[in-house]
Amino acid sequence: MKTLRTAYLIALVLIALPQLCLAARIKDIAAFDGVRENQLIGYGLVVGLNGSGDTDQTKFPVQSLVGALERMGVTIGRTELTVKNIAAVMVTAQLPPFAKQGNRLDVLVSSLGDAKSLAGGTLLMAPLKGADSQVYAVAQGAILTNSFSYGGQATSAVKNHPTAGTVPGGALIERELPNVLADKSVLKLNLHQSDFTTAARVARTINERFQAGVAALTDPGSVQIMVPEPYRGRVVEFVADLERLEVNPDVTARVVMNERTGTIVMGENVRISTVAVSHGNLTVVVKETPRVSQPGPLSNGTTTTVPRTDVKVSEERVNLSLLREGANLSDVVRGLNTLGVTPRDLLGIMQAIKAAGALNAELSVM
Repeated sequence: MKTLRTAYLIALVLIALPQLCLAARIKDIAAFDGVRENQLIGYGLVVGLNGSGDTDQTKFPVQSLVGALERMGVTIGRTELTVKNIAAVMVTAQLPPFAKQGNRLDVLVSSLGDAKSLAGGTLLMAPLKGADSQVYAVAQGAILTNSFSYGGQATSAVKNHPTAGTVPGGALIERELPNVLADKSVLKLNLHQSDFTTAARVARTINERFQAGVAALTDPGSVQIMVPEPYRGRVVEFVADLERLEVNPDVTARVVMNERTGTIVMGENVRISTVAVSHGNLTVVVKETPRVSQPGPLSNGTTTTVPRTDVKVSEERVNLSLLREGANLSDVVRGLNTLGVTPRDLLGIMQAIKAAGALNAELSVM
């Protein structure tokens, strides 16, 4: 009796195992409306470069330096200043949701002018603004480029990309974003990939967990969620419990092909109907062997070149191969492997199968 019960439990585990393996957390496939990163941008000045800064042809770095010196009480004319160790840069960063004052951000610094390298430079205080023109952070610090650029008049040596770098933790947050979850009774969950089946599964999982009809579908890309009564005033705890729920997302049957690299990626639900395929290689070789005719010694003739072109065409003889209808992805791969072609040849075969109506999937060419 004990052995029978153990076998029964093992069978249940084996049945449920494929479903558990495919499950994904809601926080990995969706995000709440309004909870997102915000882009910040600013203009700054990099100083301390070893002669690799902007040249005199770039006017605005010197203008920026003159303005910065005037704010510090140093008055100097634009024509009286000639420097090669400064560079104008654009500073960008990502402001995460719920970031607080005093938190630090990594910033990306990119050259605006004709500077050769930003290695060893220091970014002066640069305000970072959002789309509403409000200052949310201030960036300053030493720039890391992980590169170098050295050279002379005849040759040069460059490693990586010296005109862009980062300032780890270089931005200090000065303004906080408003809390979009505070005192809300209705939340909107947006799926990263819109799908009717996945949205329905998410809503069903949420309703089963909280034992109420709190989730409702509005469209295949979002789910409306009513905050349950026990969680009123505790929206953060409700979101934390909701994000841990696991759902099996549905995947669209799709074949992605990259013609430049010859890469082919097929989804799990790709199916091919029974079809006959014949694929042969056509090779054309063109060889130029010009002949040169030279005049005799002390003659008045000229040297002439007579072109000669050899063209060879060869085509392989192949038979029709039958690709039978596959019940799963392994059957499809096994059938395509019977053709014995390279991945690059397979690109054309997949396009032809799609044109014939035998490929039951979306075909995407990169």
